[in-house]
Amino acid sequence: MVRFWRITQWPRTWSSGGSRVAGIDYRLPMIPLDEIEAAYRKIDPYVVETPVATNRTLSQELGISAVLKLELLQKTGSFKPRGAINQLLAYEHRAGGVVGISGGNFAQGLAYAAGRLEVPARVVMPETTPSNYLDATRSYGADVELVPSIADAFVRYEELVSEGWGPMHPFDDPNMMAGNGTLGLELLDQVPEVTDVIVSIGGGGFMAGVTSAIKGRRPKVRVWGVETEGADVMALSLQAGVPQTMTPTSIAKTLGSPYAGEVPFEIARDHLEEVVVVPDAEAVQAMTFLFERAKLVTEPAAACTLAAARRLRGHFEPGGTLALVLCGGNISVADLCAFTSRFS
Repeated sequence: MVRFWRITQWPRTWSSGGSRVAGIDYRLPMIPLDEIEAAYRKIDPYVVETPVATNRTLSQELGISAVLKLELLQKTGSFKPRGAINQLLAYEHRAGGVVGISGGNFAQGLAYAAGRLEVPARVVMPETTPSNYLDATRSYGADVELVPSIADAFVRYEELVSEGWGPMHPFDDPNMMAGNGTLGLELLDQVPEVTDVIVSIGGGGFMAGVTSAIKGRRPKVRVWGVETEGADVMALSLQAGVPQTMTPTSIAKTLGSPYAGEVPFEIARDHLEEVVVVPDAEAVQAMTFLFERAKLVTEPAAACTLAAARRLRGHFEPGGTLALVLCGGNISVADLCAFTSRFS
């Protein structure tokens, strides 16, 4: 069953809680626009401006002009280098080595960033991580340590930080979110007429950065979030009213965070229109459409934005422009075949 969590049901007050990382107070309504703009300038030498593409078939189907933001063409095949590079540049002790946690895409993003900045890096990853993610991460120069699950990866990450490795969190870090937000600024420059944006949610750092950038510059643009069933910790958190934890089971492994970040939770609560939760099957159906009709190889974590758009038909204003952020394309041929066979 597809679930919608309408964010306006939650109180529009900022929580009295909050945490601090590297002396930065998290209790902010959004990531400040000037920090995202500064990140845009800092990471420019290390990332590419990914293109946008229109799609007439989708526009006709959805009843709104549809634009695809092709972030799957970013370095390493996902948005992750944006935040990883900004976080790494902001960390003063990076020469001593850094450590991250990942189910796939952040591992490659951090490994790429560390390689470009000549910083030793280790990434803790679940044993279930597909081999293509492991091979790519190692090829960028990072050491990979495997543990049984993503929850175990977070535990091991904390152990390594306590041993002196520099902490590079995959989503719950202000510099990470500011770097991710550069995609939002880029999208607004490329599609100034955009009225609606759909973005995927894992732990929430990507959504938080992109939403902060878009709302900071164009407050009337509506931002919608999407998760897949079994990787829907943000929707569960919004339902409960506080950040939750879960054991991810979705095939969209790059959305599979075991908990929702506190700041991303509050940004989702206060600034998103809705969070749509779609079944894996619909994400794969959307992935197949994008492969066959748009000639794009996306992962389920990216294709689910199209699945959400299909569920949201009727919510868009006539004459508007909808941007679907295709955040990554790191999927192996074996998984592509297996998923399409399973859900055909």
